[in-house]
Amino acid sequence: MTIHDLVTPALVVDAAAFEHNLVTMSQALPGGRLRPHVKAHKSVAIARRQAAAGHRAFTCATVREMEGLAAAGLGDDLLLANEVVDATRLGRLEARVTVAVDSLETIAAAVAGGVREVLLDVNVGLPRCGCTPEDAGALADEARRRGLVVRGVMGYEGHAVGLDDRERRRDETRQAMEKLAAAHRDVGGDVVSAGGTGTFDLNDLATEIQAGSYVLLDTAYARLGLPFREALSVLSTVVSTSAAYAVADCGLKALGMDHGNPSIYGASVWFCSDEHVTFAPSAAPSEERPRSFRVGERIRVHPAHVDPTVAYHERFYLLDGEAVIETWPVDLRGW
Repeated sequence: MTIHDLVTPALVVDAAAFEHNLVTMSQALPGGRLRPHVKAHKSVAIARRQAAAGHRAFTCATVREMEGLAAAGLGDDLLLANEVVDATRLGRLEARVTVAVDSLETIAAAVAGGVREVLLDVNVGLPRCGCTPEDAGALADEARRRGLVVRGVMGYEGHAVGLDDRERRRDETRQAMEKLAAAHRDVGGDVVSAGGTGTFDLNDLATEIQAGSYVLLDTAYARLGLPFREALSVLSTVVSTSAAYAVADCGLKALGMDHGNPSIYGASVWFCSDEHVTFAPSAAPSEERPRSFRVGERIRVHPAHVDPTVAYHERFYLLDGEAVIETWPVDLRGW
């Protein structure tokens, strides 16, 4: 099978770039220093490859992801890094399960659901989940009083991970981790869980980094100059052309758009509609005129945000050049 046999739009992964990303991260953060976030790829097949690279503890965003990894035998150490008010499905898993808590209610849910271990989720600057650093110690005391094992703290510097300026990103990360360190002093435990792809090499406080996008990457992270390569793209077919622009069959229903338009190299993207992307051919600096696109041509559309893009699709196709060498189900979708 080749790319010309695929029905488009199709989610494709460049095998060489993917392997480069696995190796680069395993060298930078070996073993337990990385807890890969599976929300980026939602695939047991990719999680198996991360485990083979030495990363056997995983971060999850949904109970469904936790269930899928446990069923696949990848349940050595699973963290649900989100609060839930019903933990009964988590308590039934045959795996080591830890859940984030940030309130008396989520502590009670962990106890009622049969979960034994928790991390105190601390707000370190991103206005999302997490208790204040000042409240973390009292909540940890209550969790222990209720019979839970408090493994430590977690806090996500999500407001910093995508900043273009590396020094500003470093400074914002440091400020966030000072708040997490203060909470950790009150909470105790061995785990300080934080970080993402954009701060994987800047966060020196966390005992484990929750990076996920690195393995596939997207254009938002690619502009930061990280040592990872864009492995993921959406294969699309040009379906219409005119003198000024071309149209391919990859639109809003195949791309995560919250970080902006996708990129088509050799072209300028004008806009996306439900089923289409409209783009104008552009000339490279070394070329006198823009390249032309023809109807029926297969092109690569590079998403700005990998996570929601993946969630639109049912499978990945792993490519070596134009050859399809493996098919990986996106089998951790849903909740």
